[in-house]
Amino acid sequence: MRRRRAAVAAGFCASFLLGSVLNVLFAPGSEPPRPGQSPGPSPAPGPGRRGGRGELARQIRARYEEVQRYSRGGPGPGAGRPERRRLMDLAPGGPGLQRPRPPRARPLPDGAPGWPPAPGPGSSGSGPRLGCAALRNVSGAQYVGSGYTKAVYRVRLPGGAAVALKAVDFSGHDLGSCVREFGARRGCYRLAAHKLLKEMVLLERLRHPNVLQLYGYCYQDSEDIPDTLTTITELGAPVEMIQLLQTSWEDRFRICLSLGRLLHHLAHSPLGSVTLLDFRPRQFVLVDGELKVTDLDDARVEETPCTSSTDCILEFPARNFTLPCSAQGWCEGMNEKRNLYNAYRFFFTYLLPHSAPHSLRPLLDSIVNATGELTWGVDETLAQLEKVLHLYQSGQYLQNATAGGRAEYQRLPGSTIPQEDYRCWPSYHHGSCLLSVFNVAEAVDVCESHAQCQAFVVTNQTTWTGEPVGKDTRREVTGAPWKKLTGSGPPSEARFDEKTRRPR
Repeated sequence: MRRRRAAVAAGFCASFLLGSVLNVLFAPGSEPPRPGQSPGPSPAPGPGRRGGRGELARQIRARYEEVQRYSRGGPGPGAGRPERRRLMDLAPGGPGLQRPRPPRARPLPDGAPGWPPAPGPGSSGSGPRLGCAALRNVSGAQYVGSGYTKAVYRVRLPGGAAVALKAVDFSGHDLGSCVREFGARRGCYRLAAHKLLKEMVLLERLRHPNVLQLYGYCYQDSEDIPDTLTTITELGAPVEMIQLLQTSWEDRFRICLSLGRLLHHLAHSPLGSVTLLDFRPRQFVLVDGELKVTDLDDARVEETPCTSSTDCILEFPARNFTLPCSAQGWCEGMNEKRNLYNAYRFFFTYLLPHSAPHSLRPLLDSIVNATGELTWGVDETLAQLEKVLHLYQSGQYLQNATAGGRAEYQRLPGSTIPQEDYRCWPSYHHGSCLLSVFNVAEAVDVCESHAQCQAFVVTNQTTWTGEPVGKDTRREVTGAPWKKLTGSGPPSEARFDEKTRRPR
């Protein structure tokens, strides 16, 4: 089971009313709740604006066609013809998705496609289940944060479940720069909303345990813009690297394993090889200790075309890589390798090796080095991460690791250790030394390695490596203490969680 969440949510707005939040989500005439701000009138389009309305319409159509490609299937043979209908109609019989009036598409001038767009069929599974009806009586609304295009809110549904709501940020850079350039608020909203729509389609098409779940969406008219879009997703905690560095190696390894499984899925997705162009920790969240990608509006499926290897240079701040150009005229594995190197420089190099079990460090170092040099692809990287998991779950990492000349320990049923705990790092509890071990023998080794440790208690709590994923059976039962029979000094206590190992 999961003993500790490795990250906490941060960046919430100080105070605002539920009504004002919903007005922001469904009324683009308003801005996200920032006290003292009020939206000004949209500037009139000036004659000197670069490109004019025709350029805006061209950009809207380009994003519209991108959403169409992702919603109707992958790039290979068998991609179906798009059907002209609303995305919310793709969910068969979803009771929360009905609108109070028949859907309609509103054309924009200069040849831009109508809104809402009409992506084709091809969504896997039963589709999103929540819609506008689910948002009528939400409570506990909190502003989480915003980025270049979107604002994120946390709300609690009537049934008590907490979810995240995403909408176009009307004070954000994306919409603001467009309005300043083209002077067309509705058209600029369409342009920004297509990024949110693209993310919604990709969340549905790329379903995976390490992709944030899409629960639903809602189109609703506002004061001046019809059919504004809000998506309803799983709620996660932001990835805070400083906090992750203070957690146990076991939890940090879980994050790296989650990332490896995600990159393998993206490299072999139904749409083709997917790359994350904006790959940073802030594009991910933690849900019960699992890493999940949440921001997909900058994802890309198409590989880079080339005529020679000089067209296949993968550039990063610290170094560049030159990849081969295939006979078909595509840079081989560029999407996959871009993801993998970003995983190395943002996650693996910081989270994998430090404070790991000594016998696993050579294998972990090889993973870090191979991804840093791009000598492995995602398949081999994931295979090695799964090997580490197997060695750790089975206890094989303890072979030949037991030190000789240890002190003897005696189990003392029915007794307690009265002295206070001492602190160690990393620990599952900041006020004491709470670690995880495979068995009592490892607990003895750990206690021997701590000068302050004179006794320890093995509990029947378990970590994620000892319980099936998704099953939460936390038990706070403390076992009998084990006391060192040799040595001097006042006894201090170190508690260890003995993981229950299950065959894979």
